[in-house]
Amino acid sequence: MYIVTNRIKMKPGFAEKMAPNFARPGALQEMEGFVKVEVTVTQNLTEYDELNVNMYWENLENFEAWKTSDTFKEAHKRPEASSDSNEPKKESPMLGSELVITKIAALVEAKTSN
Repeated sequence: MYIVTNRIKMKPGFAEKMAPNFARPGALQEMEGFVKVEVTVTQNLTEYDELNVNMYWENLENFEAWKTSDTFKEAHKRPEASSDSNEPKKESPMLGSELVITKIAALVEAKTSN
């Protein structure tokens, strides 16, 4: 199993607000090989917030298929301001991101009592 983590640097105060947006139910759940998403917020940072979106996949081929899918494109589409609107374009709270791919090499789980 693989964990694909998108480490997202955000302006201070935004990580907790934005976290639920990355774990909404949807078409991703129907993708072959998808296991789950966990969203975590790094603690004790002062200069920026860090949001970690951990996606668990059975294999990298399934992740790559999702990355090139219409589902991915739709999920990552930025909202467009209407052309007749005088509203200024909203500035993104994101400062940058890094994609990290890891493979689970060892695992221990809690014992269950019978």
